[in-house]
Amino acid sequence: MSSGYGRTEHESGFECEGIPMNLALTDEELAFRDEMRTFFRTQIPADIREAYAHGEELGRDRMVEAQQILNAHGLAVPHWPVEWGGKDWTPVQHNIWLDELQLASVPEPLAFNANMVGPVIAAFGSQEQKEKFLPATANLDIWWCQGFSEPEAGSDLASLKTRAVRDGDDWVINGQKTWTTLGQYADWIFCLVRTNPDAPKRQAGISFILVDLKTPGVTVRPIKLIDGGYEVNEVFFEDVRVPGENLVGEENQGWGYAKFLLGNERTGVTRVGFSKVRLAQAKARAAEVKVGNGTLLEDPLFAARLAELENELLALELTQLRVVASSADGQPNPASSLLKLRGSELQQASVELLMDVAGPDSLPYDAGSDIASASWAQHTAPTYLNYRKVSIYSGSSEVQRSIIASSILGL
Repeated sequence: MSSGYGRTEHESGFECEGIPMNLALTDEELAFRDEMRTFFRTQIPADIREAYAHGEELGRDRMVEAQQILNAHGLAVPHWPVEWGGKDWTPVQHNIWLDELQLASVPEPLAFNANMVGPVIAAFGSQEQKEKFLPATANLDIWWCQGFSEPEAGSDLASLKTRAVRDGDDWVINGQKTWTTLGQYADWIFCLVRTNPDAPKRQAGISFILVDLKTPGVTVRPIKLIDGGYEVNEVFFEDVRVPGENLVGEENQGWGYAKFLLGNERTGVTRVGFSKVRLAQAKARAAEVKVGNGTLLEDPLFAARLAELENELLALELTQLRVVASSADGQPNPASSLLKLRGSELQQASVELLMDVAGPDSLPYDAGSDIASASWAQHTAPTYLNYRKVSIYSGSSEVQRSIIASSILGL
């Protein structure tokens, strides 16, 4: 019987860099995997999973519906502290949860809520902030967006210029954020702002603050992307008055909170399950495409390309399991940069392969059902274009290579 990780239950362990490894799941882990698999495939509406699997825009309502179902069963934020909805799971169980969620094409809990601001508030926020925000954040009653990047502060985030000045009990914010993903749906934004422009180091004068997007002076403006969609925004702050109680943690300590957040953001960005689904779709569609006397799936060049990607994905999966096993002490593992780097590349390769299977039918954009091009094919080109982003967010591939060189290879 397959364990769900591309291996059998009866495979023995092996030694890797001094770490005893057994890549077969235990009986308890197999039962847990089956529980997750059954839940995701029976409790999340099929129309949501099908739309997500084909790269369709879900919109706010269906995203909220999916996350609230997960949250009602304690499966939205398992990595949070238990008192705020988390689970006392092992690293392997966390990995199984995410893998099975992706394999079932269930929309992942909104990253801005689950992996970014939620853990920051849980770790550094006041008790009042935790009580006010964490339950609503887990349940997606509050939709958060991220206010980090600016027009001249992207990869060099420490050069951000958005300014917050104390005025009595409030902060007054002026500046601009950009590439604010899904800001059109958001209720609140968590921001890095400069509160001490005279700090000896740029990183030392930054604070982390929460802003209600309905506050006077906030303007959200869409940015249309090359894929034709509307996913990111510019956000402008003009004399935006924010209560002092919305400052998270200590003034001028926001850089440390941001690094903590980015560490959480990189959790699960390998997205092995996502890439598996895309390769499976490509294989199934290729079997339907006629080439000569056979099908595209039988074409030697295509078959070799598919086999290479499947092998690369298996290698990534095994590496991920190794990292999961070695992180049992809770300490960060620099190998996560390798996972992020290779995971990004394979996500891009999988959506490119699916687009190539679609061929010319991938060219129409949002044409609907009135033409011969199938709906799934129409979504492949926009998805391919959109996934150029995965090698940039959560630390670009260039940044990950630098981390690998210094922290793993010692160069």
